[in-house]
Amino acid sequence: MNEMIIATKNPGKAKEFKTFFARYRINAVSLPELPREMDDIEETGTTFAENAALKAEQIAELLGKPVLADDSGLVIDALSGRPGIFSARYAGEPKDDMKNIHKVLRELQGVGAPERTARFVCVLAVAIPGEPTVFKKGYCEGKIAAEQAGSNGFGYDPIFIPDRYTKTMAELSHEEKNRISHRRHAIDQLEDWVRQYAVSN
Repeated sequence: MNEMIIATKNPGKAKEFKTFFARYRINAVSLPELPREMDDIEETGTTFAENAALKAEQIAELLGKPVLADDSGLVIDALSGRPGIFSARYAGEPKDDMKNIHKVLRELQGVGAPERTARFVCVLAVAIPGEPTVFKKGYCEGKIAAEQAGSNGFGYDPIFIPDRYTKTMAELSHEEKNRISHRRHAIDQLEDWVRQYAVSN
């Protein structure tokens, strides 16, 4: 069976990728499952794609194996695209979801509902030693709520209302959220590439 290293220490994210790759008889292995401990890769890029590539390419070079990495965040139009690549630490170190949410809501005070458009963005980068890095992108369009609601989520989920919904992401079921998420859409974009990769390897 082929192997794909998933550059994450997040068990939920790893499980989602494992399920996806298993359909193609590819064994997905997350960082904590590796025999050697991997240091965190410094994300010095200026875009989601650059940060995803940094992680995937550096780990692929270290291990000599195919590596998939992702970078994602929230882009708010009224804030000129912020928090963007700084989503996880928007309110500073150490990262704190609640402080990030409060900062966004504070910065959006006085901005009317029609102007509160936003999207979650996910960029996947697959690095295979000796080959060009492959990129796939996924989006979840929506708007920022006036106040937070729901507890079934993390990050900015309690203030993000997906298009065609009246509830925040944190008020949706886990299954429903996964079906419409930016990561799910990015994984769907990856499917054709994985199918060809599985056949040629």
